[in-house]
This record gives sequence, C-alpha cells and structure tokens, in this order.
Amino acid sequence: MTDKLSDLALQLSLELGRQSLKMATAESCTGGWVSQVLTAIPGSSDWFEGAVVSYSNAMKHRLLDVPCELLETYGAVSQPVVEQMARGVAMSLNVPVSIAISGIAGPGGGTRDKPVGTVHIAWYCREKTFSEAFRFAGERQQVREQSVEVALSELIRLLQ
Repeated sequence: MTDKLSDLALQLSLELGRQSLKMATAESCTGGWVSQVLTAIPGSSDWFEGAVVSYSNAMKHRLLDVPCELLETYGAVSQPVVEQMARGVAMSLNVPVSIAISGIAGPGGGTRDKPVGTVHIAWYCREKTFSEAFRFAGERQQVREQSVEVALSELIRLLQ
C-alpha cells in the first residue's frame, strides 16, 4: 500500500470518528482494495462495518439490490448501477456512508464507448448519492490504485 493511500485512509478514519459515522464499501474492479486500505488502520472496526465485492452482475443484483433492468440497459460500468451499488450496500449494512466502484481495469474488456480505464465511483453520504465517471490511464494496477485514491479523497471532501 502506498503512503498516499495510507494517509488518505487515516484522514478518512479521523473524519468518520469525529462524526461518529460508520461506512461500508461495494467494490467491483478494485476487488476489495478500498476495504483493505481502510481496515489496515488500527481501530477501523469502530467505523468500518463491512464490504461487498461483487464482480458479477448476478451478485450486484442479489447482494446490492441493483435492478436487472439497470444492468441490462446501462451495463455494470455506469452511473446508475454504481449509484445503486452505493445505496444498496449502505442499506444492507445499515450505514450512513458508503463508496461503490465499478470499472474496466484491463487489460481487456474495454469497448469504444467504455475503454479500459473507465471507472464509475459513487458515494452515499447521509441519504444523498453522488457519482462521477473517470478515465484513468495506465496498466490494470494503476487504474485500480487511482480508483481507490479518488474514492477515498472524494469521500473525505464530502464528509467535511
């Protein structure tokens, strides 16, 4: 884990602790990396409730309550799906804050409309959902790391 990710996780832990908030994650292309970074912080059980790593559409539907119609219409890597992932994990784990990530980290899987490096991230914060689409450059590991960094940075900003 990079120093930058460790620093962001520590900042987030302090902000969640200060506000007495708990959070969860729903991850696809990052495969639990956000959760791993967060749980590396001592005392994370005070504010981190859990995570769902949902690589398949079936798991997004079954565990995160993403409607099949959204998956069929927009695809797993889309704003509507990632927003529902964020709400779904927050509702399932009964927390007011969550992060959800779905993307195409590569090296394969990209299309003209959604090339490798396309990542959608959503944040659920006190009953409001925010999301953004990104096009990250680099190899698979770089795309995933950039996704984690942005997810943590933006949640810190939203909480402040």
